[in-house]
Amino acid sequence: MKMFLILTLLVLEVHVAVTVTHSLKYFYTASRGIPSFPEFVTVGLVNEQPISYYDSVQKREVPKQDWMQRTEDADYWDRQTQISMATEQKFKADIDIVSRRLNKTEGPHIVQNMYGCEWDDETGQVNGFSQFGYNGEDFIVFNLETETWIAPKQEAMFTKMKWDRDEEKIQRDKQYLTSVCVEWLKKYLEYGKESLMRTELPQISLLQKSSSSPVTCHATGFYPDGAMLFWTKDGGEFSEGVDPGEILPNHDGTFQMSVELDVFSIPPEDWDKYDCVFQLSGVQHDVLTKLDRDSIRTNVPDYSEVKS
Repeated sequence: MKMFLILTLLVLEVHVAVTVTHSLKYFYTASRGIPSFPEFVTVGLVNEQPISYYDSVQKREVPKQDWMQRTEDADYWDRQTQISMATEQKFKADIDIVSRRLNKTEGPHIVQNMYGCEWDDETGQVNGFSQFGYNGEDFIVFNLETETWIAPKQEAMFTKMKWDRDEEKIQRDKQYLTSVCVEWLKKYLEYGKESLMRTELPQISLLQKSSSSPVTCHATGFYPDGAMLFWTKDGGEFSEGVDPGEILPNHDGTFQMSVELDVFSIPPEDWDKYDCVFQLSGVQHDVLTKLDRDSIRTNVPDYSEVKS
């Protein structure tokens, strides 16, 4: 019997409480001493989907979505290429500065910057962020609320003090993160609305490694990533013995998540009181999966089906 047929899915008309937050992010990575890896790479993402790419080998900014290629002309990509080429030179210089300051001139070096903005299309709330890392660890982070830089490492204190005194740079960064970035985000959302604003409900499975293991409710293939997955008992959210997991990306641009329920102490006659509930932003229904022993996929062999 196909997996789809063993699931008990009920759809109820209830209000979804998941927030709808969109994001525009850029990742810059400059490296030295790493074989077969470009010395500089930039990636732009909208709602975690790549929209642009540049590296120091191809020397050209290119679209990563068809709708970006259709809507932006060659002049746009020429401008973005020039910006990325200039940024490449700056980041290569930054590697020299940071490695000397940390007295780590030998070995591979990686300097990264992640910046961008988030916008809630229901509340209008905006959030901006910018942070730098060195060799996989946080180096300096911008606090938009206080308009100051945070230095997790003592070695970044010189940079913090220098940037905190640069009021012009702070206001320029703030203007970009809270206004310019958000306007571009809205523009890209309009360009790719058929893809970015779509909703896809997941395939939901109940999984169990052994008869004494928790039952995992696993949802995969949903979009966007604004989702919640939890267990209820008699219609009310249940948290005792529940272990929620984080939302993870799939290779096709959709997402997955899971939540465990410890069933060891639940009497068999009470199993029908429990449901796994999935909520997705933009969808005005919950998807319920009944806790049913016959619906659980497990690695435990069914000896009743083994021939003597």
